[in-house]
Amino acid sequence: MNHSFISIAIDGPSGVGKTTIAKSIASKLQYLYIDTGAMFRALAVHFLDNGLDTGDEASISAALPEIHLEIQYQDGIQHMIVNGSDVTSRLRTEDVSRAASVTSQYGAVRRRLLEMQRELAKTANVIMDGRDIGTVVLPDAQLKVFLTARSEVRALRRFKQLIELGQLGEATLESIQKDIEERDYRDSHREIAPLKPAEDAVVIDTSDNTIEEVEAAILTELKKRTGQ
Repeated sequence: MNHSFISIAIDGPSGVGKTTIAKSIASKLQYLYIDTGAMFRALAVHFLDNGLDTGDEASISAALPEIHLEIQYQDGIQHMIVNGSDVTSRLRTEDVSRAASVTSQYGAVRRRLLEMQRELAKTANVIMDGRDIGTVVLPDAQLKVFLTARSEVRALRRFKQLIELGQLGEATLESIQKDIEERDYRDSHREIAPLKPAEDAVVIDTSDNTIEEVEAAILTELKKRTGQ
């Protein structure tokens, strides 16, 4: 890793505020924001559009070479381009979320994205969020943060987000909480890059804190470690 650039790794399960907080800090610090979850979701869109069985690791792995994935930034917003098509607006739907949770466990999928993520961190000061950034993707990041929150709090946040996006569909608050808890179990028990805090990560529970309070805590830690 090129230490002339600063990297901030923000990990945690879904619904803890990773994306909102990382985007806001990136904007304040003028860092490049990289949403690694969006990369896995973009691949999942392709798998679903092509009728692949997301539970069949062999067919998912075999499909990877036909996918050309690009990240483009438009007005500072990350867009995911799959085989020339912008799929950004579809990344947060429940079917894509479920498919990404399953396929992100596969070694071939993770290897496909790992180098891409590391290369991005060599080009600029970055804030990268995901589930294994501090433990696997950027183990030398100057600051590692692990966000957590109670599952019922996260489910309510997700419920409100889907309503705002007009993507609630058949989902209920109860079904969303069940999906979140199942995904937590899958992510923390998978063999490859399980969801867990890095040993030197700062752990912050966002359940009862405002976004501003969490941001302030992260920026204070960054200043301690880098002087910025």
